[in-house]
Amino acid sequence: MTESTAAGRPVTVVIVDDHSIFRSGLRADLDDRLHVVGEAADVDAAVAVVVQTQPDVVLLDVHLPGGGGGGGAEVVRRTAAEAPSTRFLALSVSDAAEDVVGVIRAGARGYLTKGSSGGQVSDAVVAVAGGDAVFSPRLAGFVLDAFGAAAGEQAESTDELDRLSAREREVMRLIARGYAYKEVAAELFISIKTVETHVSAVLRKLQLSSRHELTAWALERKLL
Repeated sequence: MTESTAAGRPVTVVIVDDHSIFRSGLRADLDDRLHVVGEAADVDAAVAVVVQTQPDVVLLDVHLPGGGGGGGAEVVRRTAAEAPSTRFLALSVSDAAEDVVGVIRAGARGYLTKGSSGGQVSDAVVAVAGGDAVFSPRLAGFVLDAFGAAAGEQAESTDELDRLSAREREVMRLIARGYAYKEVAAELFISIKTVETHVSAVLRKLQLSSRHELTAWALERKLL
């Protein structure tokens, strides 16, 4: 929690939900540790109010109109750079695994279902403002399963990268970013022929057939 919040300042909150009645009811149910500084009903409005008010925590529904269909996760992604200190707590009627995992992958710090009481939501907001992660009990398993699988994928990626030499990794990243062979050669102070040799080795070791597959492979593993 920030120093001022810890010293007794209410946690500032923005409520994002496309149902005005729910927003009003939630606002009335939150306790005096929290201070609502804004509301929004769609993705674009949510982004604007979060950037403007810089709240400590955003209470965020996962299904929202606007924003190209990205929902609550889109709000998290679009405000990450402009409201870096704001934390997000999803609050949704949905308990579907894909909704939970999707918004957590985007950067939310917790997920509650709308069956939670005002006191439970208030406690969760204070906890998230202080840096904790909070989940409704049955939802935590989804996150553990998903990120356990992600850890396995990361380990697999590390094993694959271990097959490459340091120079091959440098060439791989540049090629995957769209550099032409001559641009890679200039960047690394090597010949174009040497670049071609390294690219052939990378594709062979990773069992890929083209630079397009290499780019997709690197993107999936967040190596760019």
